[in-house]
Amino acid sequence: MTLTDAEIGDVLAPAGLRLVERIQQDVRLPPLPDHVSPASARPEHGRFDSHPDEVADLGASDFADKVNAGWHRMATEYGLLDGKREFLLAVGRARLGEDPDDEPCEVWFRVQLLDDWDLVRSEVHLLRSGFATLFTDRFVPEFTMASLDGRMTMSTTVWGRGTLSTIVIRP
Repeated sequence: MTLTDAEIGDVLAPAGLRLVERIQQDVRLPPLPDHVSPASARPEHGRFDSHPDEVADLGASDFADKVNAGWHRMATEYGLLDGKREFLLAVGRARLGEDPDDEPCEVWFRVQLLDDWDLVRSEVHLLRSGFATLFTDRFVPEFTMASLDGRMTMSTTVWGRGTLSTIVIRP
C-alpha cells in the first residue's frame, strides 16, 4: 500500500521531523566523479567523516547518543540546515509502498527539524537500515539528507564492521 504524504508526515513526526513538501523536481547534489559514491569518495572529492569518537558500535549502550550527537554536529558544521532548520530527506520508493524500480529509486522530501528530535530512539521505520539487520535486531537508522542549496549531502550509514557513522560530501 502506497503511503500518502499526510501518512508520511505522521510517520516522520516521532523523529522530530515535520514534512514540508514532497519534492517533484530533480534534486541538485554535489558532484562526484563517475563511479564514485559518497561511501567510496575520498577527501579530495569533498568527503568529511564523523570524528572517531562519534563512530557508534551497533551493540553499544551509548549508540543512540553517539549517532544523534554526531549527526547533529555534522548537520550544523557542514550546513545541512537552513535558517528554518529545513533540509531534504531521501526515502526509498519501496519504503513508501511505491514501485522500487521506478526512476529515480528515491523520493525526496523537504522536512524541518523540530526542537524535540531523536532520529534513533524514535525508531521511525522510514529511517531504518535494511543492511543492519544482518548484524542486529536493534533499530538502526540509515538515511541520506541534503541541503536545500545542493551544496552538501550527508549520509548516516552502516558499515560492514558493524558500526554506524555519518559522512558529508561538500566539495
